[in-house]
Amino acid sequence: MEDLTNRMIEPELVGCFEDALTFGHIYAVYQPQINHSTGRMVGAEALMRWKHPIYGIQMPGDFIPVLEKNNLIYRADLHIFETVCRFQRKCLDEGISIIPISVNMSRYDIYNTNYVEEIEAIRKKYDIPVKFLRLEITESSAIGGRELITKVLRQLHDHGYTVEMDDFGSGYSSLNILKDLDVDVIKLDMAFLAGDIGGRGGTILGSIVQMTKWLNTPVIAEGVETMEQADYMLSTGCKYIQGYLYYKPLPEEEFLEKMIQLDHEPLTPGMHLIKTLDAGKFWDPNSMETLIFNNFVGGAAIFTYDEDSKELKILRVNRKYVKELGMNMSEHDIIGKDAWTGFDEKNKEKYLALLKRTVESGDEEMGETWRTVYSDCCGEDRICIRTYVREIGEAEKQHLFYAMVHNITAEKKIHEQMAEDEARYKFAFEQANVYAWEYTIATKEMRPCFRCMRDLGLPPLIKNYPEPVIENGVFPPDYADQYRDWHKQLEQGVESIEGIIPLTVGRVPFHVRYTLEKDENGRPLKAYGSATLVVDRKE
Repeated sequence: MEDLTNRMIEPELVGCFEDALTFGHIYAVYQPQINHSTGRMVGAEALMRWKHPIYGIQMPGDFIPVLEKNNLIYRADLHIFETVCRFQRKCLDEGISIIPISVNMSRYDIYNTNYVEEIEAIRKKYDIPVKFLRLEITESSAIGGRELITKVLRQLHDHGYTVEMDDFGSGYSSLNILKDLDVDVIKLDMAFLAGDIGGRGGTILGSIVQMTKWLNTPVIAEGVETMEQADYMLSTGCKYIQGYLYYKPLPEEEFLEKMIQLDHEPLTPGMHLIKTLDAGKFWDPNSMETLIFNNFVGGAAIFTYDEDSKELKILRVNRKYVKELGMNMSEHDIIGKDAWTGFDEKNKEKYLALLKRTVESGDEEMGETWRTVYSDCCGEDRICIRTYVREIGEAEKQHLFYAMVHNITAEKKIHEQMAEDEARYKFAFEQANVYAWEYTIATKEMRPCFRCMRDLGLPPLIKNYPEPVIENGVFPPDYADQYRDWHKQLEQGVESIEGIIPLTVGRVPFHVRYTLEKDENGRPLKAYGSATLVVDRKE
């Protein structure tokens, strides 16, 4: 008879349930889960189907509520679990590489106190490694009876099972469930992307993906039907796809062919965090971690950087961070905004180089960058920030960083002013043909300026001064005794001496001047000499 879907009424479904199990009318189909980045298979979901020999295919939305109402879903779920184990055993016996397969676990399974023991008995019967079996719990089934569900999840984890949260986002308590239940994989309800992909639903999905990365939890987008949806999810960081875009639920034979054809790879967590960071505690406003972050460190921020998109997004800042930026800014002005705003290309490249060094070294690195900050009340300002950065998590090409910042604008402006002053002084010094040196009276050591060394060939340190410069002709012989007498006067405490002396073999006239510095006891300590050109030798 043709496989027409003729809806059976409840008594008929209940009445033929035993035969359906015995003769395989209730069976499993398999929908592959694919890494949209690589095209590799990462797993599959086993879905329950019912094909009556006379009435044909029965829709899950029709027969599953009937089985639940009549306390038959528990046996049906165990039947599907055993079907999956039997299939995997067959593959293993034939040397075929298998992938993890997810089996749905209903609220009625959870309420049955023997559920975990029964599936364990089935798994052991077929000797299937537990890493190839996953249990899916729907979000709606997790609402109510939280203590019992937590207990069952703990038992499953004790045996090594991976637990997935199915249809996440379809209920009303998603965040509370995610906070309280220890699930290993999140499956997103793609109803969020119905209609405008770039709308509010897409924003919510993107935020959920970012949040699950903090929980070190892989995410699978379920119900993906178009390439546009898949590409959007990939842009948010969700690369695992399940849906008609790739494959509809396949009969066992077809699924086996696909499993053999495609390369396999494991699911990986969204974000590998450093071992000492507990994300749950860090986001808890009452935790010690948050207390320390807000009050006992300097200006600090948590931000992400995506290597592909080059997006830099600030996730969290403390009050001191806001204060360091100044301009009467608030957290609202910073969090979630494009963090590159205000960076010119030069400083952006410097900051990217800092992040690269941090990733490569695995340690804290420091850098200084200028940026322009804006606020509605104060306009804009150019500031320099010294940043100490450490990587605290990574997910392929996305990185999570912790940063400590210091506003060093005032310090930088002082240094810049000093550099400008020094440059002006050096220019004037060069233009005025001035030579300078420092003379230590007790040791008779002289330290010349750069121009003295460059123009006169003097070494950086001259001992037994002034004899060496008299000997090499810098001071002519007929002025040697006068110059020696000046140094004796300095030793006796004369505070200043000056006069015109012709220097070098060209006998160029310079105004030579000495100023004395004394120590705290009034004894001569150092003398500072200078020689300023009086007459240009061309004249």
